[in-house]
Amino acid sequence: MIVGVPKEVKDHETRVALVPSGVMALCEAGHEVLVQAGAGDGSSISDQDYATAGARIVASASETWAGADLVVKVKEPQPSEYELLRPGLTLFTYLHLAPVPELTDCLVKNKVAGVAYETIREADGSLPLLTPMSEVAGRMSIQVGAQYLMAPNGGRGLLIGGVPGVAPANVVIVGGGVAGHNAAKVACGMGAHVTIIDKNLDRLRELDNIFNSRVVTLASNTWTIRESVQQADLVVGAVLIPGASAPRLITRELISKMKRGTVIVDIAIDQGGCLETSRPTTHTDPVFLVDGVLHYCVSNMPAAVPHTSTFALTNATFPYLLQLANYGLERAAQENPAIAGGVNTYRGHITCAAVAESQNKDWRELDSLL
Repeated sequence: MIVGVPKEVKDHETRVALVPSGVMALCEAGHEVLVQAGAGDGSSISDQDYATAGARIVASASETWAGADLVVKVKEPQPSEYELLRPGLTLFTYLHLAPVPELTDCLVKNKVAGVAYETIREADGSLPLLTPMSEVAGRMSIQVGAQYLMAPNGGRGLLIGGVPGVAPANVVIVGGGVAGHNAAKVACGMGAHVTIIDKNLDRLRELDNIFNSRVVTLASNTWTIRESVQQADLVVGAVLIPGASAPRLITRELISKMKRGTVIVDIAIDQGGCLETSRPTTHTDPVFLVDGVLHYCVSNMPAAVPHTSTFALTNATFPYLLQLANYGLERAAQENPAIAGGVNTYRGHITCAAVAESQNKDWRELDSLL
């Protein structure tokens, strides 16, 4: 199989979907790898590194996409890449289709087999390809929040950990999954007062044990969210429903009642965001104000630390990529239910119920199409 690795084109997206060790392993397995020139530059991986590992360096994106049977990326195709989608292509990347109906339509129209990192789920319920970037984004959310809490950046002028005699910042994390857990870890380490809100009581018990009661855990409901958010200095939105649009748990009305200069970091923005006021932003223009509340809604946060993110991501994705290359999508999906769960579009149909429901569209079970 020919595997293509294009250079990412999303704003400040400097991660890359494959590292030289992965290229070498694919070549040893009898596959050919095409890497677009400069694809790894942002992650400190040179074209020569890829060539030494056995890749063929190609000059343009069009050559990479056209020459490959299987394209592996980090982020969903951007509008400038839609024309490169074609029938028979397998695309392996973060798709986050729920809030992007136009991309869904394009994949369906062009009969692309779209395999989404974020909906690959193992038998134990884990999301192995979402986990590493959730870890990065969760930890980054507190660093970013601490930066924007400073007065020159529009925040309330708070030091997140306080000092002796002055209280630390109140950090409220909505969602106790991987991202929320990692956000809490960094916030506690910086000395903040931390509250985690989640609807799963077993998860709250687990977090209470992990943090040895150093965080406040609250059961999620409208009242709890309203009271906590109004007292917060930094809010982290870390809610996830795999494949589906994130629930809008923080309303426009609630935003208007928050303290001026409060910072919100919405990690859930890839799935539409968990605030009614959220809209995707970029690393070039990361924040906006609503009623004096600073919103940070960058949809590719981990791209700010591309070296760390690239290696963390490819550590997780490569075993699945190798299965797709060795067996082809159909056999890989039949032999590995986790890969089958990752298939969002196939042969002109949506095959992920959560995506279809979010967009009010029809869908088909993958098994009926194989």
